[in-house]
Amino acid sequence: MDRPASEPGFTGRPYNRVMDEYLPGPLARVVERADRVATSTIGPDAERVDREALWPEHGLRALAAEGLGGLTVPAHLGGLGHGLLGLAVVTETLGRACASTAMCYGMHCVGAAVIAAKATPLHQERYLRPIARGEHLTTLALSESGTGAHFFLPQTRMDRDGDAFVLQGQKQFVTNGGHADSYVVSTCAAEDAIGGEFSCLVVDNDTPAVQWGQPWQGLGMRGNSSRSMLLDGAHVPAAHLLGEEGDQVWYVFEVVAPYFLTAMAGTYLGVAATALEQVMQHMRERRHAHSGQTLADVDVLQHRVGQLWMKLEKSRLLLRHAAQLGDMGAATALTAILACKADAGETAVAVTNEAMTLGGGMAYRENSTLARCLRDARAAHVMSPTTDLLTTWTGRNALGLALF
Repeated sequence: MDRPASEPGFTGRPYNRVMDEYLPGPLARVVERADRVATSTIGPDAERVDREALWPEHGLRALAAEGLGGLTVPAHLGGLGHGLLGLAVVTETLGRACASTAMCYGMHCVGAAVIAAKATPLHQERYLRPIARGEHLTTLALSESGTGAHFFLPQTRMDRDGDAFVLQGQKQFVTNGGHADSYVVSTCAAEDAIGGEFSCLVVDNDTPAVQWGQPWQGLGMRGNSSRSMLLDGAHVPAAHLLGEEGDQVWYVFEVVAPYFLTAMAGTYLGVAATALEQVMQHMRERRHAHSGQTLADVDVLQHRVGQLWMKLEKSRLLLRHAAQLGDMGAATALTAILACKADAGETAVAVTNEAMTLGGGMAYRENSTLARCLRDARAAHVMSPTTDLLTTWTGRNALGLALF
């Protein structure tokens, strides 16, 4: 079928449409809703979000108004009840329009999934039902400068004080920092605690003794509001503890890591898809005056586009396969989940970098869409867990070895 000579920069999901035929009907309809918000609200705001390092409140409110805030909240609590596959396809859809918005939304969904995993009646009423109604935004606060990519080894401490815990420590790169209504914070109860013996608590945004660092000014992902969070003797009710004290290794590899890695992988695939779409549009439109030939008519360039298309499709298949295995509770799920974020990061960087070359001079305009995609994609390798660490973990898990 012939394609039109010119297509708009954000046209939905042209490279997903065949695969979307295999999505369950309810999830396909959720993706359509996300696509509407991405097209009408998030995409038009993307350039300003990037240029001004602006937290994408407008887009997040539009997603909540569309009923998508409770994507990972169980249906019996008013949510949509979707798991890893739902998170993968929705974050990719949003990532095609604006990576910052996709990451902010994705971390909200991850936080909601972690709260839901062992929610008490208090957690259900105070957090999950409002999240499902689009009235509450949550997020993760795990990373610390002292442990870097080893997010599962927090140095933040919690001490019991009657019916409360007192938190002391500092988190780094908290997505939605200073804007969310609550934060899922990882802590360690004892100074000599070993890896995995940590706890997660939900910290409300108005908790005294919580301070925020300077607004995020990054090379890419500039709308994330990825800020430092200082917990200087913050008192948190003991009832906000998720699960039992000190047994949260289960959260790391059964909930936190799968949802976290899936959200990031989906976001970066969305970035890669937009970069490929942008350069294909350019190649169909760019015509040499002396020959009348478009760039799309050149054999060697067709070959290079074919390579990029294959990279993107293989990464998308791996992500969706990993997500489905995770939703099924398959024993082999963890290896695929660890691999999918590393692979998506490699693909995003490779596709955006090559797209910049194929795009020629137009790609190097200040604040061009391709330039933004390149800057956003490059964050994939350094966002914890890093590509190197995840690739090592994939190998170790495939060999049947302990991850650490």
